[in-house]
Amino acid sequence: MRCPFCGHAESQVKDSRPSEDGAAIRRRRACPECGGRFTTFERVQLRELTILKRSGRRSPFDREKLVRSIALATQKRPVDAERLDRMVNGIVRQLESMGETELPSSTVGEMVMKALKALDDVAYVRYASVYRDFKETSDFAKFLGEEGLSDVADEEL
Repeated sequence: MRCPFCGHAESQVKDSRPSEDGAAIRRRRACPECGGRFTTFERVQLRELTILKRSGRRSPFDREKLVRSIALATQKRPVDAERLDRMVNGIVRQLESMGETELPSSTVGEMVMKALKALDDVAYVRYASVYRDFKETSDFAKFLGEEGLSDVADEEL
């Protein structure tokens, strides 16, 4: 593993243990060149996934991009980081178990929306507003009415 501090090509594993949810191996590493210490996580990947974007472009599935978009939607919300990690792990497992190597971005978006709705209404609405690309406030109001979430508008979005 390349050192993130000095770029040295090798690092030494000092400690390995399963993560809290058992879905990854946590490794503490040290660079023999600069002495820097860092942590890596090793996860099982069943297959390489490719996401087919609305524009027709294809890009490799990026778990970290999924984590960032969900973190943005749940920012300043009373949602435990461990629950978010379990949610992301569940979505990734669902995607990998679908049997397809190429998935439309809409599949990922709908899975995230479903998971967020069960987790936090405000985070769900925040994510939906970006995912559904509301152009006007009337689009937003219509969505809230259809979802029976008109009371969410009173909370901090």
